[in-house]
Amino acid sequence: MNSGLQAICAKQTPCKCCGTPAFPYGVVDFHKNCEVHRRKVLDTSGVPIYYYRCPVCQFLFTIAFDHFTRVDFLRYVYNEDYLLVDPEYPEARPRGNAASLCCLFSAAQPRRILDYGGGDGLLAELLRAAGFAQVDTYDPFVPRYSARPTHRFDCIVSFEVVEHSTDPVGTFAEMNDLLTDAGLILFSTLLQPPDIDRQGLNWWYAAPRNGHVSLYSRASLEMVVQPFGFQVASFNDNLHVLFREIPDFANHFIRPRE
Repeated sequence: MNSGLQAICAKQTPCKCCGTPAFPYGVVDFHKNCEVHRRKVLDTSGVPIYYYRCPVCQFLFTIAFDHFTRVDFLRYVYNEDYLLVDPEYPEARPRGNAASLCCLFSAAQPRRILDYGGGDGLLAELLRAAGFAQVDTYDPFVPRYSARPTHRFDCIVSFEVVEHSTDPVGTFAEMNDLLTDAGLILFSTLLQPPDIDRQGLNWWYAAPRNGHVSLYSRASLEMVVQPFGFQVASFNDNLHVLFREIPDFANHFIRPRE
């Protein structure tokens, strides 16, 4: 484990959302995962993972995986034990998301949808079966869907993806490049709770073994997408939309700002 995964701690490091120097916030064991609030699934690894927090936009992140290659992630994070820490990943989550999208777009459907970071493609399959005209999957970690799309989409959905990104600006930039100018990005990531300073890294979502390396505040989320001209709206603390103008298919669930 120590060849690619190691303790990395700097006195300060640039915030990945706004560039402000960020300082150490806390440390957890690499095996801390999202299942710890329900049950113990892994023993302690002995590898400390340091997180930093930006004093301006409150972005909370680690640099421990910044040097990782795709092979490193597949070896240490997205390996045969990943389902222990995220048992809903293969089926329960895509089925739930498909049901939600069918409800959300019951009045009008986007013509082209991309599931960005869509895993094994189940969500896209379910949406096509439900009558959506074109739904593609893109996921660099799944060989079948690892080819970057060559065309643009009216709607990009991305569930539980951006918290896994070691390069938030690059991730949102790529989604922007794949989106039509009048398109919409619908994505999920859990924002920091109001009492984050009380919880600290005991917050269940701060989970390096799940690959949760980027934990957003609302301010950091707005700041990281600002260069692309996006407005940010949220259904709740977990589900968000980005848009420059409201597409026709979203008129019934996004209200224009006054």
